Amino acid sequence: MTSPNIVVIGTGMAGLGAAHHFHEAGIAVRAFDKNAHAGGHTYSHVYSDTGFIFDEGPHVSFSKDTRIQDLLAGNVGGRFEHMKVDVNNYYYGAWVKHPAQANLHNIPQDLKVRCILDFIEASKTEMVEKPRNYMEWLVSAFGETFATHFPAVYGKKYHTTEAENMSTVWMGPRLYRPSLEEVIRGAIFEETKDVHYIPNFRYPSEGGFVSYLTPFIEKTDIHLNHKVVEIDPASKTVTFENGARETYDHLVSSMPLPELIPVIKGVPDDVRAAADKLACTSCVTVNVGLPRNDFTQAAWTYIYDEDISFTRLSYPHKMSPGNCPPGAGAIQAECYYSRKYHPLTVSADDLIEPVISDLKKIGLLRDDDEILHADARFIPYANVIFDLDREEVLPKVHTWLDAAGIFYAGRYGEWGYQWTDESFKSGERAARQILERL
Repeated sequence: MTSPNIVVIGTGMAGLGAAHHFHEAGIAVRAFDKNAHAGGHTYSHVYSDTGFIFDEGPHVSFSKDTRIQDLLAGNVGGRFEHMKVDVNNYYYGAWVKHPAQANLHNIPQDLKVRCILDFIEASKTEMVEKPRNYMEWLVSAFGETFATHFPAVYGKKYHTTEAENMSTVWMGPRLYRPSLEEVIRGAIFEETKDVHYIPNFRYPSEGGFVSYLTPFIEKTDIHLNHKVVEIDPASKTVTFENGARETYDHLVSSMPLPELIPVIKGVPDDVRAAADKLACTSCVTVNVGLPRNDFTQAAWTYIYDEDISFTRLSYPHKMSPGNCPPGAGAIQAECYYSRKYHPLTVSADDLIEPVISDLKKIGLLRDDDEILHADARFIPYANVIFDLDREEVLPKVHTWLDAAGIFYAGRYGEWGYQWTDESFKSGERAARQILERL
């Protein structure tokens, strides 16, 4: 029997998950990436001139799957950091332990009282079984005051659309619903038990998060600088912007669906229209390096203030000291936009100064701090927006791809809220579906 001719588009967690699964089955594949480097969103940018490493967006591994844990640990020769998660929130001058709903101690007194009274009222009734939208769920779970001051505001900064315009299928364990006793204890006492859904995480000691993927990359036949411009399911060919053309027997794609559908020949107009309705945030990451690392104990911080330019902060030196020069610290700020709801109207570099100013405003930077490194990076696809359109149009897109014999994987192929291990397993799943057909 001849080996099947398999093409994988994308070399992030999903694409490499598929490639790895095929490799384990003794099947070689060819993988293509539009970028000049492999790794997708898990790529780590190494700045040799300043000594800092910044991932393309914050990444840590907190998989509970022992197979994935062992696989990634083996990829870095067992050299990884194992950290207890410490997460906090910033709310108009107050530093609040995460999750805020169980740690109201530091918020203004009047607001705290209103939140508690609403929690009490909410606890008297059953949760809405089938909420019409995310906002209805929030009010049912936490009461109106907390819902409108905290998760609804943060959600709009992060997802760029109102809670009333979002479904609840993305949530999973992400929003903890405390008992009334936990709410009251968190309002009275500063020290509370940890209830964050991520108790600890792992991160490579050297080379940034992409080090977890290096062995996958090295054993895969990867072709970089290959942007897909056409896929013909009838002739089973993929054409690239550089003029190259590849044939395939089976195709796995981790391309974002709004980019994948327009390049496929023969897609009906209604499927094209459906893909165009799929919404996703873009992110500008502003990376700042400092000569000190004493400005926070947290691994990352959620920002609720609407007048602050960034939504979330992460601290690369807390992931691994190897991400910074000795004694130095780093901050990665995330600023969210979307083509559908909140377009970016300036360049990424234009956000560097506002971010540095806001870091001083919340007290993480001092006026006399020396900035050792500062850069900004635009990431066109960050997080899937689970707006109400998604639930209507996504099945139509996936059904058509299934019929066309194109296998999709990863956050932007399945168009879901996938963590890194879930994206990897999504790629494995696509590969497994192909192997079952062979």
